Amino acid sequence: MKNELEPKFEKVIIIDDNPIERYCFSRIVLNNNFGKKVIEFSLASEAISYLENQKNTNQMPQIIFIDLYMPHFSGFEFLEAYDKLPLTVKNNSKVFIISNTIDDVDIARVYRDQNVVSFQQKPITKKFLDRIIPEKIYF
Repeated sequence: MKNELEPKFEKVIIIDDNPIERYCFSRIVLNNNFGKKVIEFSLASEAISYLENQKNTNQMPQIIFIDLYMPHFSGFEFLEAYDKLPLTVKNNSKVFIISNTIDDVDIARVYRDQNVVSFQQKPITKKFLDRIIPEKIYF
């Protein structure tokens, strides 16, 4: 039986250009035993580089939360680059889009992406994290 105080996931990545939102989201992840370790990126391109350099699947994040609208390298550009990563990355990391968008075209585009597990409106809540169950996202 899994200890209730043990985090659901070992490593979680949060990619958002807004430092306040990153901080708040990180606190929610850690304080609700969702993730044991949180790695934050303000630039999606840096997150892609990080993922490219992970050789050991034990070091892979299990969960990636990314905002859609960011300067220099958007969430959509991240998804295009992520799709080109090796299967060892994609089989071990699941992507969730977190955004303020209400644009139906963008939301539909997100759901068409084979690498996206889910879309969630900001702000992130404990209730949202509670719905993410390791056994249900098929690692």
